[in-house]
Amino acid sequence: MISEIPKKSTVFTLPVHLLNDYSNCLMGCLKEKQGAHVVTLNSEMVMLAEANPEVSEIIRQADLVIPDGAGVILYLRLEGEQQKRCPGIELAESLITQVADMDNPPLIVFYGGQPGVTKQAAYYWELRFPHLNILTNHGYLSTEEQQEWCQTLAEKQPQIILVGLGVPRQETWIREHRHLCPHAIWIGVGGSFDVWSGQKQRAPQWFCDNNLEWLYRLYQEPWRWKRMLVLPQFLLRTLVARK
Repeated sequence: MISEIPKKSTVFTLPVHLLNDYSNCLMGCLKEKQGAHVVTLNSEMVMLAEANPEVSEIIRQADLVIPDGAGVILYLRLEGEQQKRCPGIELAESLITQVADMDNPPLIVFYGGQPGVTKQAAYYWELRFPHLNILTNHGYLSTEEQQEWCQTLAEKQPQIILVGLGVPRQETWIREHRHLCPHAIWIGVGGSFDVWSGQKQRAPQWFCDNNLEWLYRLYQEPWRWKRMLVLPQFLLRTLVARK
């Protein structure tokens, strides 16, 4: 739970917290041993929450909801909030980099992705910061392996847990297992492990700076076009809400 409550706005009926530096806020939580569930909100997740009460409730109960998607930023700007976008991958990178500067960095968990991906992602970070301690596991565990994994988390008590299972599976998993490590910072990071492991490339900086990262991702993964149909739906809902 974040002790210092940041300014809050809404996208439709969902909360969004407005800060200049989200990673600094979470570093404060880390030092105070205050657990937090962080949701990185984009248009796709907003529309999913509109249709799925369970997803909506998870977002509402999160300790920190950051504006990840371009559509969310557009909505906030139409509401008069000049908030910058904070991509989840950049938030996670900032946290990892900051804890790497600590004398005794806390244990970090990478959980999700295809077998081998999180190990390669951890290797990427350990090359940069050899003293980091990263515990990994893939997202295709059997029931028995899942039980063993949960037991490991409870025993090790990591302080940063990054979960890349895709939306909304990662948010649901965090809600159901957060009690295992109540003082940890839990963040759903989507496909970040794929990027760090070299399996995929993030959009060039121009796309990121102009809120067009979704377009580059569609270029890389054209099979995602059906999922991208929520973007015009979100825009239409935004215009209707404004009227």
